[in-house]
Amino acid sequence: MASSDKEISYSDLKALLAKGSGLVVDVRSKEEVDRGRIPGSIHIPVENVESEMSLDTSEFQSKFGVVKPSLDSSELVFHCQVGRRGAVATEKARGLGFKNARNYAGGYREWSEKGGK
Repeated sequence: MASSDKEISYSDLKALLAKGSGLVVDVRSKEEVDRGRIPGSIHIPVENVESEMSLDTSEFQSKFGVVKPSLDSSELVFHCQVGRRGAVATEKARGLGFKNARNYAGGYREWSEKGGK
């Protein structure tokens, strides 16, 4: 599979968030998230992606306050600070059956540098 279908750009992520759809999962540490986050994102540390994304729909919604995406959702995005942990999380999610999960490779660093809001 080409990497292009596993990644999302800054502009595409901004458009997705502007639509008010999609689920952005921040896989950085709590300390990193406490210093800033992409609005609307939920926090699941990379080491917990498999267990949290395996929760049933009601448990997921109860824990995170958002609807768990379907396995074929094209609006599931993972990110970290600069892309490496986000790529790992994307592969973990794809291994669970989220076949269209994508990584925001620019990560929070690019988001904050471009003034993302």
